[in-house]
This record gives sequence, C-alpha cells and structure tokens, in this order.
Amino acid sequence: MFCYQCQEAAKGTGCTVNGVCGKKSDVANLQDLLVHSAKGVAVYSGELRKVGYSNKAVNKYLLESLFITITNANFDADAIVKSIKEGVELRDELKKVAAEKGITSKFADHDVATWIPGDRNELETKSETVGVLRTENEDVRSLRELITYGLKGLAAYGHHAMNLEKENPEIYSFVEKALVATLDDTLSADDLVALTLETGKFGVDVMALLDAANTEAYGHPEITEVNIGVGTNPGILISGHDLKDIEELLEQTDGTGVDVYTHSEMLPAHYYPAFKKYKHFVGNYGSSWWNQNPEFESFNGPVLFTTNCIVPPKSGNTYADKVYTTGAAGFPGFKHIADRPEGGKKDFSAVIEHAKKCAAPTEIESGTIVGGFAHNQVIQLADKVVDAVKTGAIKKFFVMAGCDGRMKDRNYYTEFAEKLPQDTVILTAGCAKYRYNKLALGDIGGIPRVLDAGQCNDSYSLAVIALKLKEVFELNDINELPIAYNIAWYEQKAVIVLLALLYLGVKNIHLGPTLPAFLSPNVAKVLVENFGIAGIGTVDEDMKIFLS
Repeated sequence: MFCYQCQEAAKGTGCTVNGVCGKKSDVANLQDLLVHSAKGVAVYSGELRKVGYSNKAVNKYLLESLFITITNANFDADAIVKSIKEGVELRDELKKVAAEKGITSKFADHDVATWIPGDRNELETKSETVGVLRTENEDVRSLRELITYGLKGLAAYGHHAMNLEKENPEIYSFVEKALVATLDDTLSADDLVALTLETGKFGVDVMALLDAANTEAYGHPEITEVNIGVGTNPGILISGHDLKDIEELLEQTDGTGVDVYTHSEMLPAHYYPAFKKYKHFVGNYGSSWWNQNPEFESFNGPVLFTTNCIVPPKSGNTYADKVYTTGAAGFPGFKHIADRPEGGKKDFSAVIEHAKKCAAPTEIESGTIVGGFAHNQVIQLADKVVDAVKTGAIKKFFVMAGCDGRMKDRNYYTEFAEKLPQDTVILTAGCAKYRYNKLALGDIGGIPRVLDAGQCNDSYSLAVIALKLKEVFELNDINELPIAYNIAWYEQKAVIVLLALLYLGVKNIHLGPTLPAFLSPNVAKVLVENFGIAGIGTVDEDMKIFLS
C-alpha cells in the first residue's frame, strides 16, 4: 500500500504497511481500486452527459464511491469490493449506451475502461497496480492527488445534499471531467494547477448547495446553548455529519424513552430550529472524534456513525458490539443500517431496541457550550460586529476552522487560542473547535470570542461572513479585512475547504500542524508563491506574525 491523503501520513511521507488511521493494506489498496472504478464510470458518463444523457445511479455512485475512500470512513473490505463491482457493472452499462449512440472516448482503451473484475484474489491483485505511485512524475502525481482529494471532500458534501434532495448537475459533470483529467498524460502541470482552482470553485458551489439544503430543510442555525451533561434515560450517540440521518433518528426515537446525544461533528445539529422540538434531544456527549474510545465506553449505549471519523476500537473495549454504521461508513463487525428505499426512510429500530437494554450514559462533564454562529445569524449581528471593529473593541478575527486530530502537537491550537489578545475573535467550523470551545475566553461587548459556525462544510459560512464584511467596509480585496487564517487540517474535506478559500482569493493561510505529504516541493512552492500558504511554528512566533 501507499497512502498519504491525510495529515497523519507515516513519517510525514506516507503509510506503506498499515494506515495510521487503522486501515489495513488490503483495504487501502481496494480503496484505490474503487477510485479507479469511479474513473471508469466517469469516462463514459462524462461523454454521455454532454449529449443530455443522465443517470441517477451514476450520480449517486460517483459521490458515494469517492466518499467511501475518505479517511476513517470505511474499513470494510467486503463493502468496498461490492462497490467496485457495482462500478464496473455501471461502467459497462454506460459503455453499451455510448456504443448505441455512436459515442466514444479517447480513454476507451485505458484500463479503467477495459478491465474485467474477477474473484476477490484477482481484485486484490489488480488493486496493487492502480495506486498513487502509478503516476511516476512527482509533480503531476501531487497535482492529480490534490485534485482527487478535493473531489473526495466535494463528494462528501454533495452526498449530504443529495440525501436532502438538493442537487446540481454541473457538479456531477465537473466530477466526471476532473476524474478523467487525472488519466490524461497530455495535460501539463499548468493545466492541472488550473483544474485545481476549478475544483475549489466547485467546492464553493457544493458547500453553497449543502447550506441551502440544510437551511431549507431545518431552518437557519441559531445561537444555542448546548448541554454537555447527561440525563437518566438510556441514549443513542450519533456521530458524523449527515443531518437527514439525525432527523430520521429523532423521529423514530420520539416517545420511546430513549434519548439522543450528538458526538463530535454532529454537535451543530443542535443549532437548527427544526430539531429543537425534540425534548429527548438531550445534548452533546464528549469531544472530538479521536477521543471516541474512552467516550464510547462511558456512554454505555449504542453509537451510530453516519459518515467518517471512525477510530478502530482498542483491544479490551466493550462497546464495539454497540456500534452501527450507515451510508458511506463501515467497519468489520459493526452492524450496518441499510440505505433508505426510494421515497422512504432508514430503519433505525435495531439501534433503538438495543439502546433500551443499556444503562444511561455516565456523566463525564457538565455545563453548556454555545454555537450557532452561521452566516445568517452573524449577518443579523452585523451592525454590532461592525461597530466593535470601528471602535477598536475587536482588532482582528482569526479563522481557526478545520479538523482536529490525535497528535500531541495539536495542543498548539489550544495554546494559540489562550494566548490571543482579548480584543480578538475566533471564527471556527469543524471539529478543530474542540481544542478551545470549552475554554473560558469571554466575550467582547456581548459577542462571544469563539463564534462556532458549525460543521466543516460550514466553513462556507465563514467565507460568506468575510465577503459580507468586505462589502460593509467597502473594501476591494477580501485580504484587506482584519482576518487571519490559522487552519488545522486532517482529511480530504479540509482539502476541498482549502481549495474553495483559494478560489475565493484568500491568501496567506497558515496550515497545520504539518503541511500535506502529498504536496511535492514544486507544487508546495506554487502554493507559497501564488497564495502565501505557510505552515505553523511555535505559538509565540506565529502570534508575532499574525499580530504584526
């Protein structure tokens, strides 16, 4: 195997034996083959889309196959093999339709368009030949992977929007175009750099689409105090990102005597008005995804993963038989909840019945945390915020969005938040907030010094807020705002957020705790010279840079 798509890439270069995330080499290779399968579908679906042919199954497959390969989403080799075979069947169906229409592709002889899957052993042998290192040129490889990882993040957000029946055909068309471009040896590095920025453009589009899907379905997030203690009823802990799943779980648990708690990135569900009517929606339990081993143990009840962020259970833990997955998520031994039928709902009855037999959660903390500062809410406070800036009460905003992770050097972000001057405000989204959202950082004239917009996809809200402030202050350039960017990353959804910010023209982003291993020296140089991308140093050194 060779995998360097996440921040934990072994030795800062790549995982070659087993993934630091916990995936085995066979799973890593099969995930590469699944991406390869998606490219085979794209070869024909992209050509057919140009003549007006579209297929719902294709759209779903493109998003789901990429989503499955995101870090910590799916560790189940059998599920991945099933998706690979579905992709090849879909490709062959599209190939037949294309032939009937007299349509071909210049990649018709490429192995993505011709290989025939065999048994499990043959699939695993094939998977060893289609990985990252298949592209020999280091810079071309780097750009192809940067685009691919951006597409994985884009696919995750598009999948959530699709679940809420919100779609944009242009997004599917771009995914096809970009996947096929990673096969094209005639494209120059400049061509791939341009495609990278175009990926960012569609990253903005898909996050706007998901924002519309979420807010039209559940209302605009509101400033909300979220309980972090526990009740006396048995509970279900829901993790991940998919709001449609939590909606259906809340509906099905209503009146059953089972409470529902959020974990990690599902915390922002509490900010949506539609979910506040459920009295058994008790609060948020625990912290970030990487702490799940002890937190799932003390929760006592079943856990439902709606997306990625799975950490393999440690030996000796007793909660593994209480974990359920759904959607793109999967892990060997975890029970999987099937997709909702056309026009129907997922069936969470097995999870609910399991919960009824469990003890109530063990309390690990108490009190509340505040969030709900998405763009609509902050724009309502715009006059107050603008006045605070004009009077000097707020000197600078720090965007500290992104991902959390288990490496000790991520304590940097806690220390950075603690050392920020009292006249600064943190804008955040994603699980990076767990490094500082429970600190007593106070407020500025009633404006909390940590404004949590929501999940990682709600980084879109932070961009909308910045663009609104640019308009209010009548500035020509978003980079003239008193906003600094100190962003933490971990996986591929952070990659699409980064590319989206670059597309919007944001410069001088500091990215940590380490720069991506998949950036070759030359590609990193392009990002530094054209966009001012930089890593992080010590808190004190960086504080001087940011405040100068």
